[in-house]
Amino acid sequence: MATTKWVIDPTHSEIQFKVKHLVISTVTGAFTSFEGGVETTSEDFDGATVHFSADVESIDTKQEQRDQHLKSADFFDADNHPKLSFTGTLAKKGGENYNLTGSLTVKGVTKTVDFAAEFGGNMTDFYGNNKSGFEINGKISRKEFGLEWSAVTEAGGVVVGDEVKLIANVQVVRQ
Repeated sequence: MATTKWVIDPTHSEIQFKVKHLVISTVTGAFTSFEGGVETTSEDFDGATVHFSADVESIDTKQEQRDQHLKSADFFDADNHPKLSFTGTLAKKGGENYNLTGSLTVKGVTKTVDFAAEFGGNMTDFYGNNKSGFEINGKISRKEFGLEWSAVTEAGGVVVGDEVKLIANVQVVRQ
C-alpha cells in the first residue's frame, strides 16, 4: 500500500504542558512554534510513524520572567538545545484509542515514552482538505530529561514538581 503523508496544521493544534507549583496549584504552558507530521500505510493510523519538534524559544506560560527562566540553562537551555523532538509509532488499542510510543529528546536527553492518543475523526474542511484530529496525553519526569532545577521554600515546600503532564490537541492535513 502507498504511503500517505499528513502534516500538522499549526493554526488548529496546540501543545501544552502542566506542572505543579508549590505542590498546591498547576502552571500551564505551551509551545507556540512547532512542526511535525504522520506517515500512514493503511486506511487508519495503525502503525503510522509520527515526528514532531517544538522550538524551545516559543515557550509561553503567560509570565515573561518565568518563560525566560525556563529557556535558561536551569531548564531547557535554549541556547544549546533550541528544539525538543519526538519520533514514534501509533498502535491501535481498540475503538478510537491508540498508543503513541517513541523517543522524546529534551535538552539533549532521549528517553522512550508512551502516550495515550484518542482519535477524534476525519473531516473535509471548507477548502477540500482532508483532516484528522488526535488528543494526546501523557506524563514524564522532567528530571529524567535534565530539567533538574529545583528550590525549596522556607517552609520546606517544593517549588516545581517533577511530574509534567503533556497534552497535545493536533489536527493533521493529508498531503
